Parts: sequence; structure tokens; C-alpha cells
Amino acid sequence: MANDLLTRNDWLDDPFFDHFAPRFFDRMMPDTKVLKTDIKETDKNYVAKVDVPGIKKDDIHINYQDNVLNISVKKEDFNDHSDDKGNILMSERGYGAMSRSYRLPNVDEDNIKAAYDNGVLTITLPKLTEQQQDPHHIEIE
Repeated sequence: MANDLLTRNDWLDDPFFDHFAPRFFDRMMPDTKVLKTDIKETDKNYVAKVDVPGIKKDDIHINYQDNVLNISVKKEDFNDHSDDKGNILMSERGYGAMSRSYRLPNVDEDNIKAAYDNGVLTITLPKLTEQQQDPHHIEIE
């Protein structure tokens, strides 16, 4: 059996490895520097929901410029996993600066709204209403 596995060229295509690798590597390298985001588009607006647990509202900065929504957060260091000598016993929670940018065109910049509740930042970006313009007829000389 071991010999058969060594001679197979498609052993990584085995479904076992589809589930094994993410579980193994996610534990080794936790995803601490990513702002997990869901963005929903409707006819009238975009709604972005960003997970920012443990971040103070004053440490969240949002701007919209040149059709791009920019979100940045900063989380300060913490010292609650130390023993009596100050050695770190475990540290899984991330800290530092994180940011994400999303291209969301056709937004009414004056009416963007943001709310922060239970570690979730919700940003509503209303779309500009499209006005039908009369086509300009160009005569050929």
C-alpha cells in the first residue's frame, strides 16, 4: 500500500487532503491580519459588514475617495496572557494595524452612513440615481 501511494502521481487530488490542509495550516498560521468583510449590492446601495471585534470605535477610520472605500483599524497591544515572570503563556489574538480597500463605483458620497454594534461595522453606501440624459446628436459634415 505504501509503495502504491509513492508511485501515484495524483495523491494530492485525494479528497482527504482537501480538508486536511486548511485545518492543519489554519492552526499554524492564524488569520489575524485580515478584516473579514461581506459586501452586498442591491439596486439602491452597497452594504459592507466588517468584523472588528475588540476594536474601539475611535480606532476605526473609513473614507471613500475615487470610487474606493478604505477601512483601516488599529488595535493596541495587550498584556493579559503572562505568567508571574511576564512570560507569554499563549497569544492567539492579533493586534496592530489592518486595512482593506474595495472598489465600489457610483456612490452618493454625501449620504454614506456607518454604524458599529457588537464588533461589527456596517457601512451603507447609497448609489447615485442615474438620470437619463438626452443623447447628443452629432451631425456629420
